Amino acid sequence: MKCYMPAFVTVLAAIGAIPFVAAEPPAIVVRMTDSKTFEPKSITVKAGDTVLWKNESKMTHSVTDEPALAGTAEDAALPPNAKEFNSGLLAPGKDYSYTFTVPGTYRYFCIPHEQVGMLGTVVVSK
Repeated sequence: MKCYMPAFVTVLAAIGAIPFVAAEPPAIVVRMTDSKTFEPKSITVKAGDTVLWKNESKMTHSVTDEPALAGTAEDAALPPNAKEFNSGLLAPGKDYSYTFTVPGTYRYFCIPHEQVGMLGTVVVSK
């Protein structure tokens, strides 16, 4: 009596030889709009999470948390030991991501639209 290995067992055996790779969690998305806002304006994430800002607007925006570049000092804030971030100018359709590693509150702004209130907040928990 001959023994035949079914095709699906062969496929399963082959797949078993491939190491398992965990998918990265999806980024939290913040939209930049034509109404010169970040939507949502405030988010809470965990340390290690990545935030993705998408410029869905017809105008150029930025995502900036560099206190020295803020027109109004309280528009930018970083927790102690956190690194500044700045997307530079993002043309329509472009995006920018940043991974938060230091817990605390980050206040950021859009350089071209800071004075009209394009401000956002990220709270990073442990």
